[in-house]
Amino acid sequence: MAIQWFPGHMNVTKKAILERIKDIDVVIELLDARLPGSSANPMLAEMTGTRRKLKVLNKQDLADPEQTEAWLAWYRAQSDTGAIALDAGDTAPAQRLIAACRELAPHRGGMAKPLRVLICGIPNVGKSTLLNTLVGKKAAKTGDEAGVTRIEQRINLASDFYLFDTPGMLWPKIVVEKSGYHLAGSGAVGRNAYDEEEVALELVNSLKGRYPQLLAARYRLEDVDALPGLHDDVILTEIGRKRGAVMSGGRVNMQKAAEIIINDFRSAILGRITLETPAQFEAWRAADEAAEAERQLKKQLKAPRAKAPRAPRPPRNPEAAGQ
Repeated sequence: MAIQWFPGHMNVTKKAILERIKDIDVVIELLDARLPGSSANPMLAEMTGTRRKLKVLNKQDLADPEQTEAWLAWYRAQSDTGAIALDAGDTAPAQRLIAACRELAPHRGGMAKPLRVLICGIPNVGKSTLLNTLVGKKAAKTGDEAGVTRIEQRINLASDFYLFDTPGMLWPKIVVEKSGYHLAGSGAVGRNAYDEEEVALELVNSLKGRYPQLLAARYRLEDVDALPGLHDDVILTEIGRKRGAVMSGGRVNMQKAAEIIINDFRSAILGRITLETPAQFEAWRAADEAAEAERQLKKQLKAPRAKAPRAPRPPRNPEAAGQ
């Protein structure tokens, strides 16, 4: 089942961004380095148009370093786009953000032409923590749930550097199905919008092929070489058994097993993991966008056609028409 989550306050955020973007020089999009493609908002790309963009792969300390480099190269290859990776809680790398924005907009600077920057991102991507690091104090509310920040705020990082913060925002329809599960696994989606067991099974599916050693080490699974060939539910069942999520009669509590692996992924207990490569994400997007286009076409073909308006009937008495 595809995951969707676009509560009303996100639509308000969308309208606020559309209004603010008119005066913005650089748009920073904060991404989750563990899912750099899935955490990029396609609606934001449409809204910001040709403005210069800085992709910031946050939580790099939780992601696979090799894949982080691949994603940075992928984003830097796009026009008018810069890309850096950092950990929002690390003071030194955070300061690089200001320099990267100035590099993208060298024509802006000084009190006469201050650099105006908009920072956006999905919920729970670490944006508030980053802002607090940048200003050296608690300027933004933080939390481990989606939707903590609800209002726009302006922060002056320098006398000629204005940073406009916006609440976390997803998009009305997540077309790439795998992205929905990765977003839910990362904590970007409200708890009531997904089934934990389904998300856990997708996490297992993503991890067993790329990081079977990490799965085996964390949950003491035997025969690591066989993991990629096992069904996802078999692996999740064994994870629950190894971690004591067993009910009376020896049955595994799958809900508890799901919560265990989701929490372990979010807290990086499993290790440094990136759930998707640029090539994988592009393949998912192409396939799911084609499928969505086909669904929309079928929907249009099934829709009843509007009847053409009837021509007015001529009067029965021709002589009355002249009166």
